[in-house]
Amino acid sequence: MVLLETTRLKLSYMGTEDAPFMLNLLNTPAYYKYIGDRNVRNIADAENYILNGPVKSYEKNGFGYYVVKLKHDESPVGICGLVKREALENVDIGFAFLPEHEGKGFGFESASALMHWANQTHGLKKIVGITLENNLPSIRLLEKMGLTFDKKMIMEDEELLLYARTF
Repeated sequence: MVLLETTRLKLSYMGTEDAPFMLNLLNTPAYYKYIGDRNVRNIADAENYILNGPVKSYEKNGFGYYVVKLKHDESPVGICGLVKREALENVDIGFAFLPEHEGKGFGFESASALMHWANQTHGLKKIVGITLENNLPSIRLLEKMGLTFDKKMIMEDEELLLYARTF
């Protein structure tokens, strides 16, 4: 089911049918480097990841991670979503794309639409983003989306940069 459409993209609710795509995405070198190993090694792991992550978040919060698909052929290129983490006061926006689809503006297009939706639909007045200090593409995207550096913080024994945008 489609949540949002932009000029080139569709953001769709994630389901177990997306397990092959998620297995691929979660095991890319960039995902390991900047986000971490989620221990998803096969289709069953990917299905469990989807059910215990995005699907559970939809039920609990009304939002979660969505599959970003090309509008013209509906092929999945990445994920973009909103997460309510216990360690953060505000909702966090996150994104990840397959290597062959990075640098094409899909992150900005999907995340901008999602932030607007979150503000209009859920009344979110502040959205944050967290990233590693060495993740320059993520930092550039967060800044392009209007988030500004707020502070350094420790989460799960890792030093992260916190960016924020108030609407």
